[in-house]
Amino acid sequence: MKLLYQTHSPFARKALVFAHEAGLADRIEVIHHETSPTLRNDAVHALNPLGKVPVLITDEGEAIFDSGVICRYLAGLSRSIADDLAALRWQAVADGVSEAGILVRWETARRPEHLRYPPLGEGHLAKVAGACAYLEAHFQPAETPGLAEIAIATALSWIAFREVHDLAAYPRLSAWLQAFEQRPSMRATTLVGETLDG
Repeated sequence: MKLLYQTHSPFARKALVFAHEAGLADRIEVIHHETSPTLRNDAVHALNPLGKVPVLITDEGEAIFDSGVICRYLAGLSRSIADDLAALRWQAVADGVSEAGILVRWETARRPEHLRYPPLGEGHLAKVAGACAYLEAHFQPAETPGLAEIAIATALSWIAFREVHDLAAYPRLSAWLQAFEQRPSMRATTLVGETLDG
């Protein structure tokens, strides 16, 4: 299999960490692709009409996109990681954190300064903070990592990597993330690089 990947994407990292935890990483060739709404990548667009990574190309040549769908596909191959309704709900929270964090970055760093709209950035940042507070209060991680733990860890690690929000305000969540980041799957998928917008 091949995984079209980006070393600074929380979604791509989620799919690759999941592959590691499911024992499938050695069956996947990781191929880095830069993507951005302002920098078209024709190779990615040919496989995913949204032009986003990650995209998994199966052994049969089928293109699977969206990190959650890729994780579900890999779970089916390994049968070692469950993705029940509770896990899917936690994944939705994690994906929302990543999506809102990306929009914060558009309004604070990526968009030309004269085009930024601070109230929009603040609104998205409030979503990040609210979700983190919710996780701090309600998330009970399992001892054996599953989809929920992987999704939340990769989202929060990206928030910290991009300095979108200070996770120190959530001591229980921060301590769990710090421990989770020592897992081989996380150490093998370190976030690096800057987004290229054109």
